[in-house]
Amino acid sequence: MGIYIQLVILVLMLTKRCLSQYEEYDYDTDYNPEQENEPPFHFSGITDYNVPGVPYTTDCARECYCPPSSIITMYCDNRKLRTIPQVPSRIQQLYLQHNVIEEVKMKSFINATNLREINLSYNRLKFQNIDSGVFAKSPHLYQIYLNNNELEEIPSPFSTSIERIFLGNNKINKIKEQDFQGLVNVTMLDLCNNVIESIKGKTLMKSTKLMQLNICNNKLSAMPANLPPSLMYLSLENNSISKIHEDYFTKLPNLIAIRMSYNKLEEVSLNMFNLPQLMELNLGHNKLKRAFYVPRSLEHLYLHDNEFETLNITLMCPVMDRMHRLTYLRVDQNKLRRPISTLVFLCFPHINSIYYGEQKHIAGETNVPLIPQYPFTEEDRDDYDDFSQYHREDHESLAGEPAGDTDEDNYFDEYSY
Repeated sequence: MGIYIQLVILVLMLTKRCLSQYEEYDYDTDYNPEQENEPPFHFSGITDYNVPGVPYTTDCARECYCPPSSIITMYCDNRKLRTIPQVPSRIQQLYLQHNVIEEVKMKSFINATNLREINLSYNRLKFQNIDSGVFAKSPHLYQIYLNNNELEEIPSPFSTSIERIFLGNNKINKIKEQDFQGLVNVTMLDLCNNVIESIKGKTLMKSTKLMQLNICNNKLSAMPANLPPSLMYLSLENNSISKIHEDYFTKLPNLIAIRMSYNKLEEVSLNMFNLPQLMELNLGHNKLKRAFYVPRSLEHLYLHDNEFETLNITLMCPVMDRMHRLTYLRVDQNKLRRPISTLVFLCFPHINSIYYGEQKHIAGETNVPLIPQYPFTEEDRDDYDDFSQYHREDHESLAGEPAGDTDEDNYFDEYSY
């Protein structure tokens, strides 16, 4: 019996020793020895994939559309709207074109302090139905479209931040000096297709950043007064301007393009357009008879539909050099009867096209001679069997006396090289 008890005690002691060897065993370490170098993993139910969210907004006017992809834009165009809905404060671009809106009330813009662009073109706006100062409320407004309405006056004031103003195709008949007061940032002003008769005083003088001014298709009888020297593009087509003061353009040295076709100009002074930056000059559809100096920077010259019987190259180019950049000359619908002197190719070595087109009929003529174009087309060459002979006879010779009006072409002394 005593021996049996001793054997039981011995078995228990051996069993305890066998089991105790696993108490401090690190299964994870032995199974994956590299685990010590890995950071601990913490599970989170919220994962951020760095994708910007689009806030859901409910303040968009129900008559309009605010796309989720552009929460700063509100589209209210082509909806037959008669009034402007409430504009939320977040809106920067507001499109209201092609409606039947007749009035602009301050209450629609009471919260719209972030507007940058307003398009109210193609509506029925009238000046008397626009609350004064409604377009001056937004301190960040830079562009406004009010073209194609029924405005008889300019709905000033505008925000001083504004840069581009479109007022074309209205019924504006006068411009007051205060209409553009304080617009020190405006760069582009479109007043085409109105009934403006004059621009006097210092209306635009303080717009020192103005670069483009469009006053085409109006009733101007004189040049607009006191334009800022910053101006680069001037459009005055289809008015009734008959005279330009001799030194008018001397205060506008940065002009690149002047467009004055369809006016009543009969004469311009010799150095009228002697501007250092001028590249395009359009004087078509006037009554000019006498040529003028062509500045070296000019590239395109339009003199079509005038009264020129000859073009005096010595007036256009008194000093011959290779700095003249003229490449295109249009002289159709004049009274020319022969090509321009070949001196034109020495004066303007970069010229690649002279368009003669059809010329006007002179009383007493039975037919109007056709002047071949430059460069000659194959059809022109076929019409003249001896092309080189034609070129010598119908263009003035460089070596001999000119074939045209000798007195006019010798207005200046010999060319300086």
